Amino acid sequence: MDVEILIPLSFFAFLGAVIIVPIMMKERTKRSAHELVGKAIERGQTLDADLVAQLTSTMLEEGNRARKSLGNGVILLALTAGFVAASALAGDLGRGGEHGLLYPAIILGFIGLGFIGLSIFDYATKRRTA
Repeated sequence: MDVEILIPLSFFAFLGAVIIVPIMMKERTKRSAHELVGKAIERGQTLDADLVAQLTSTMLEEGNRARKSLGNGVILLALTAGFVAASALAGDLGRGGEHGLLYPAIILGFIGLGFIGLSIFDYATKRRTA
């Protein structure tokens, strides 16, 4: 493996770790809290109303996931349109992308389309389960 590939690889590994590790830790904390509540219910202990409200507040936020995905997709498609417009103003649409504005537009566009597809999937499964 060439040494030149290690720099971008390490950057993306760092970026992935910065994004994925906090999400994993948050999910682990939620799972342990739910396990603790489950054990308390098995023992016959009463639950505090504030604790139940706090645990269900995150469920309400997660129920709005389809709308957030749709919003993220629309924002990313707007950024895509901005990059394409900037590329058109620079006169870079037909020359093979020397300024490099079309490459981020393509990436952002596909990520935006992915978010919109995810929101459509979330809406469809939400209707089916409701």
